[in-house]
Amino acid sequence: RIRPPKQHGTMASETTSLVSKSEDEHLKRLKAYQWWAFFVTFGGYFMAHFSRKCYSTVKQQLQDEAGYSSLILSAMDTTFMATYAVGNIVSGKLGDTLNPTTVLAIGLFGSGTCLFLINVSLWFDFVGFSEQLGNFFILAVYFMFGFFQSTGGPVGTAVMGNWFCDKNSVKNRGLIFGLWTCHQYCGDITAALCTAWVL
Repeated sequence: RIRPPKQHGTMASETTSLVSKSEDEHLKRLKAYQWWAFFVTFGGYFMAHFSRKCYSTVKQQLQDEAGYSSLILSAMDTTFMATYAVGNIVSGKLGDTLNPTTVLAIGLFGSGTCLFLINVSLWFDFVGFSEQLGNFFILAVYFMFGFFQSTGGPVGTAVMGNWFCDKNSVKNRGLIFGLWTCHQYCGDITAALCTAWVL
């Protein structure tokens, strides 16, 4: 006597292919949410670049008005890029291991917190109170900022790759990812315009 196979219910997540089971049902669901996934990840990485670019456009003001030396500004860039580079590897692994949307959310929230702390150091004039304290604080914040910012690229790409996995999407993957990667330039341009308007 042959028994019918048991159906094991599984909940799809951002890292599981939605077209692996019940092809028609999953394909319909996939198509319904693809562009939602596109715009959410696009928006998240857009804001990451927006927050990153704002700093680079006010470097002169940080030096002239906030009292940061050119040496400490250079150290901030070096610290950020070093932790950003290492963070890309760590974030990619975390995105594969944990819920990727949670990793992205932590990255965005952490980036916002770091920017707030930078403002705190300016409001309370940490450098004026103690140059060593001000420099240490800003470097520590940028150390964490690099890790938080690194979540966008690898995790966002993994989410996009898993949502755009049907035949039609794979066929147009170059166009889709070409549009998606415009988040960087849109974020940078918007940040430059906003800071120019504020200043």
